[in-house]
Amino acid sequence: MAQPPQQQEQLPQQDDILNLVTALETALLPCLPARELQAIDRSAQPSHQIDVERHARDFMEAAKKLQLYFIRLQHQNKPSKEEALRKEIQALEEELKVKDELIQRQEKLLQGWRELLTNQRAVHLTELERV
Repeated sequence: MAQPPQQQEQLPQQDDILNLVTALETALLPCLPARELQAIDRSAQPSHQIDVERHARDFMEAAKKLQLYFIRLQHQNKPSKEEALRKEIQALEEELKVKDELIQRQEKLLQGWRELLTNQRAVHLTELERV
């Protein structure tokens, strides 16, 4: 059974991220014992210092790869300028439509109030004429 294209795209991405996270984890694990050895052994042997630096460098390299992967993924999912402008225009058109409807409702209310005022004025004028 064939998988939809979107799922096929997600599988390699999941594999990529799992590989990068595993590499990051693998680089981190040796850092911990090396750091502990350096803390226990106060003689500051160059071999321990070199191990710690090497493991830290490996970890930083793996972290950098993971960061670059996420940056690349972010750029892939970023809409083009044309799409972004289209969405912005659509949002502005929707906003205009809502505001036009609001203006129309307000104009109807104003018209109703004008009629009430006109009617009330006529009532007052007729009462004044009677007096």
